[in-house]
Amino acid sequence: MTASATAERATAWGALGCELRSVNHRFLELGVRLPEELRGFESALRERVSARIGRGKIDLVLRLRAPAGASLGLDEAVVARLGELARTLDAHFPQMRVEFTELLQYPGVLQVAGIDAEALQAEALAVLDAALDAFVAAREREGGKLAETIRERARRIEAIVADVRGLIPAIRTGQRQKLDARLADLGTAVDPGRLEQELVLWLQKLDVDEELDRLSSHLDELQRVLGQGGPAGRRLDFLLQEFNREANTLGSKSVDARTSNASVELKVLIDQIREQIQNIE
Repeated sequence: MTASATAERATAWGALGCELRSVNHRFLELGVRLPEELRGFESALRERVSARIGRGKIDLVLRLRAPAGASLGLDEAVVARLGELARTLDAHFPQMRVEFTELLQYPGVLQVAGIDAEALQAEALAVLDAALDAFVAAREREGGKLAETIRERARRIEAIVADVRGLIPAIRTGQRQKLDARLADLGTAVDPGRLEQELVLWLQKLDVDEELDRLSSHLDELQRVLGQGGPAGRRLDFLLQEFNREANTLGSKSVDARTSNASVELKVLIDQIREQIQNIE
């Protein structure tokens, strides 16, 4: 499920900001971007995210903005390595120039002096927790809206099932009347007992009571899955396969335009729900 959240926290070393963004994914795939001062905490940050989020392609970004007038230190080792690289490249690109401000933006060149690593980790986890709270709440709000939309379509499926149940007696009566009329047109005497047996067998082949019962059972299970919370995409996808099977059987057994139309409407609603559950995978 897509979602995003941000949080910011003032620390002794500047403003610490956190941003979380996600798109749908079957598993948890976490990408992390950190400033140099926080790279040593990446494992702890990943554990904190995986403890709260089970699925999604997540981008986690933390930024540390030093306050104005802060005491900044220069990492001489990093600068030395950059200097060696520049001299190597200069032989191939003599016209290349690097601006001073660009050099300072390279990760690790500037460091905020006097950072307490343990305290900074605690601050990073705190701002991450705040972002996670907002992120999970956003996901829950979106999930609630999706669930209600799915329930609305489920109610329409339930209404179609009820309508078809009400049509069945009239359809059976109509089929018998059609058969009687055709036999009357033939003008041939037919054994009433044999006719009744054949009619019963024929109507049994057209019977859809079991399909309607299974559709009702699937609707109950869908409501249960939506109400239990947690990841529901896979279970719902399986249920929709069962819904579709019953709708197809209803259409194949149909001898009346009304039940044929009902089968089509069911499949349209099932496809709409399938599109929606892709957002809660």
